[in-house]
Amino acid sequence: MHIFKFGGASVKDAEGVKNVLQIIEQHKGEPLLVIISAMGKTTNRLEELLNAFFYRQETHHQLFDEIKHFHFQIMDSLFEDKNHPVFDDVLNTFVEIDWIIEEDPQDPYDYLYDQIVSIGEMVSTKIVSAYLQYRGLNAQWIDVRNYIHTDNTYRDAKVDWVKTEAAIQKDIPSIMQNAIPVTQGFIGGTSENFTTTLGREGSDYTAAIFAACLNAAGLTIWKDVPGILNADPKWFSSTELIPELSYLDAIELSYYGANVIHPKTIKPLENKEITLYVRSFIDANGQGTRIHKTTESLSVPSFIFKVNQAMVSILPKDFSFIVEDNLSHIFKVFHKHKVKINMMHNSAVNFSVSVDYDEKQVSKLVEELQQDFSVSHLADLELVTIRYYNQQTIDRVLIDKEVLLEVKDSYTCQMLIRNKTS
Repeated sequence: MHIFKFGGASVKDAEGVKNVLQIIEQHKGEPLLVIISAMGKTTNRLEELLNAFFYRQETHHQLFDEIKHFHFQIMDSLFEDKNHPVFDDVLNTFVEIDWIIEEDPQDPYDYLYDQIVSIGEMVSTKIVSAYLQYRGLNAQWIDVRNYIHTDNTYRDAKVDWVKTEAAIQKDIPSIMQNAIPVTQGFIGGTSENFTTTLGREGSDYTAAIFAACLNAAGLTIWKDVPGILNADPKWFSSTELIPELSYLDAIELSYYGANVIHPKTIKPLENKEITLYVRSFIDANGQGTRIHKTTESLSVPSFIFKVNQAMVSILPKDFSFIVEDNLSHIFKVFHKHKVKINMMHNSAVNFSVSVDYDEKQVSKLVEELQQDFSVSHLADLELVTIRYYNQQTIDRVLIDKEVLLEVKDSYTCQMLIRNKTS
C-alpha cells in the first residue's frame, strides 16, 4: 500500500493532469491512494477573492469568474465529451462560494477562509478523479472531510487522531481493494460538519496522516524539483540533490523553512517508520530523495532562505530582566495574533525575534505588546539558516550583507540579515 501526493504545480494545466495519469498508470497494479492539491495557484487566487469579499472591495466577482474560467479551460482540454458529468459537478461545487459571497460577510475571517479556500481542493480532485475514470482507471473520489476529523481552529485545525484513524481504517482499505481513492489535501472536517484547513501547504500533512493511519509501505510526494536540494535554485546557481535524509534532518530543514516538505509531515511517518520519497513529476524515473530511519547525517551543508522578515525587539519599560513571566506573556500575545517566530534571541533586558512580515498582524502584535513593553520592529530583512555550517558557508551568504541577529548551535546557524548600506 502506497500514498501518492501531487501538489498544485503537477496539476496546473491539462498536460499536468495527463502526466499524473501516466505516473499512476505505472503503479496501477499496487494498492494506491492519491491526494491532490488545488490546481496551480488556485489557493492564492481564492485568498485574493476572500480578501476582496471580506474587505468589501468590488473585485471579488471578477476574481471568482477568472477562477472558474481557469478550471473550465482545463476541463475543456481534458474531456472531448462536453456533456461529461464532471462539468456540472464542478459548477455545483463552485456554487458553495456563490452562496457565501452573495451577501455581505457575517462570519469571522478565519472561518470564511476555510469554507472558501478549501473549494480549490474539492474542484481539483473532482476533475482529476473524473479524468482518471475517463481514461480507464478505476478511480473513486472521496471527501476527505469524512475521514480527517479536526477541532474548530480554523486555518490551523488540530487533528483528532483517534477519530481520524478509526474512520480511515474503517473504509479506506476496502475501497483500495477495488479502486484508487482520490481525495483532497489540506482539508479536514469538524463534528458539526464545517470545513477546516490544516495550515498553508498542508496537503503534505494530509498525505502523512493517511500513510500513518493505514500503516502504508511508503509515501511519495511528487514535486517540480528532482528531490530535496541543499539550497533553493532561486538563490544558488549550483545546488546538490540530497539522495537520503534522516527523519531528524528532514524535520529540522522543514522547521527552519525548507519549502519542499510541510513541517508537520515528518513526525507521523517517523512514528510508524514509513519511508517518505520526494520525487520529480517531470522526471518520474529520477532518483529523488529518500527520508527514512538512519543515523547518517547530511552529506552537504544545506541553506534555507526566508525573505520578507521583520525583527521585533522587546524590552521591559522599567529595564528589569527578561525572565520567565515576561516571556510567558510575550508568547501568549504572539499566539493570540498568530505570528510565528522563526528565530529568537534573548539577553538580560532584550528579547528579539524574526517573524514573517504581515503588516496587519505585526502592527496589531506590536500595539498590544507596547502596553507592557518598549517595542520596535524593522522590516525588509532576510533570514538565512545553514544546517551543518562552517565559516566558508557563512561567508558565502554574507557578501554585501549585514548581520543584525545571529544564533548558533553545534549544527545550525541562523542569521537575520539586510543589505549593506553604502
